[in-house]
Amino acid sequence: MAEEYSAPLLKKKYYKDCSGCKVDQMKELQHGIPFRELVSIWIVVLCTALPISSLFPFLYFMIKDFQIAKREEDIGSYAGYVGSAFMLGRALTSVPWGIFADRYGRKPVIIMGTISVVIFNTLFGLSVNFWMAVITRFLLGSMNGLLGPIKAYAVEIFRAEYQALALSSVSTSWGIGLIIGPALGGYLAQPAEKYPNVFSKDSLFGRFPYFLPCLIISLFALAVTIATCWLPETLHKHDVNDRSSDNSYDALEAATHESNTKEITEKDEGRKSTSLLKNWPLMSSIIVYCVFSLHDMAYTEIFSLWAVSPRQFGGLSYSTEDVGQVLAITGFSLLVFQFSVYPYVERMLGPVMVARIASLLSIPLLQSYSCMALLSGFALGLAINSASILKSLFSVSIVTGLFILQNQAVEQHQRGAANGIAMTAMSLFKAIGPAGGGALFSWAEKRQDAPFLPGIQMVFFMLNVVQATGMLMTFEPFLAQPRC
Repeated sequence: MAEEYSAPLLKKKYYKDCSGCKVDQMKELQHGIPFRELVSIWIVVLCTALPISSLFPFLYFMIKDFQIAKREEDIGSYAGYVGSAFMLGRALTSVPWGIFADRYGRKPVIIMGTISVVIFNTLFGLSVNFWMAVITRFLLGSMNGLLGPIKAYAVEIFRAEYQALALSSVSTSWGIGLIIGPALGGYLAQPAEKYPNVFSKDSLFGRFPYFLPCLIISLFALAVTIATCWLPETLHKHDVNDRSSDNSYDALEAATHESNTKEITEKDEGRKSTSLLKNWPLMSSIIVYCVFSLHDMAYTEIFSLWAVSPRQFGGLSYSTEDVGQVLAITGFSLLVFQFSVYPYVERMLGPVMVARIASLLSIPLLQSYSCMALLSGFALGLAINSASILKSLFSVSIVTGLFILQNQAVEQHQRGAANGIAMTAMSLFKAIGPAGGGALFSWAEKRQDAPFLPGIQMVFFMLNVVQATGMLMTFEPFLAQPRC
């Protein structure tokens, strides 16, 4: 008799033509980590992350070629405007893309986002002046709204026990894209100068010296666009009049579902637009996420500008190829860490504690950068590679924890809009990052003899102020964790 009552009294109703129900059925049959879905999410996020920072290693030289900066010290300011254009465009459209994803599905937004990379990233590589570069980057950001929906998708495609791993794969791929992108830009920009035996100065890549890395990324995005056509949709779309099963229980459950759906719809109509804004666990995690995003974007631009700037200004006098090599090593290390170490650390300490520890350790590490210009040769290579690896590991650990908090704070029907709000706010802060970082960098180069924090020391000090602010905001009562 015990066995007779061990079966569940209620059986979940699945709708025959609902793609979300099909995904839920698939999850019930899953055993072990679903690597296929993990790889799918990974390559989609990588596709959208690659073009964001691929320009930074060569942006200094690109602005110089446009001949818009009157002095060399002003190049950083113009570079900041180009870097900010993408994030400004994304800030203006992230919420509409999130609402679109909640209404029509995650998959259409993902496909449109990858197509935008194919088109506008290619056009950016063909830029002939400063304004063309700014406009194509702005359009790339405006049309690429998939990062928010892909985080919602990552939660919905996995069983509950693998959702932390899924969001970890999003932040890992994102972090690696922000590193491999600049590595590609560093290795492949100005190919006629670096590889004269392969590319002549009269060829397409000689006339457009920054087109090759953009073309490689766009071709990858084209392949990803084709592959995403086979992704399953996770959004539930139920036809309450569907009576495909004549089982009396199914009919009763469907009727109950219909009644509940109507009731919920009526109640939510009036509060739909404000409920997310009143969700403090969501909003507090988004605010903290924005602060760290501002820091990370400013750091990404400043690192490349600092590495290629002359020694007389406190830089390393690196070539774009040298910067690409550092970032390639960092990207590989990040991949190993995030898949082998982070999931276990997150389970032991929790996402918030991991973020706090990573923030604290980042501060002395970042301040040590200004001393690296005194080194040379092997010592410099070892120091800069070690610092870059550790900084990226800390940054991705922080972002992953905040991703987890954001998606735990809302239900499925709000995840697209919630992640859209997060992307809008984050993009606004990231738009400030390159512009502010570039202006700060240019200002610091002009104060080499200042008595307090001269030159580049001021740049890394200001980055640490932002980092410390973010760390303090991870404590209660500001950061509220969602209740399980």
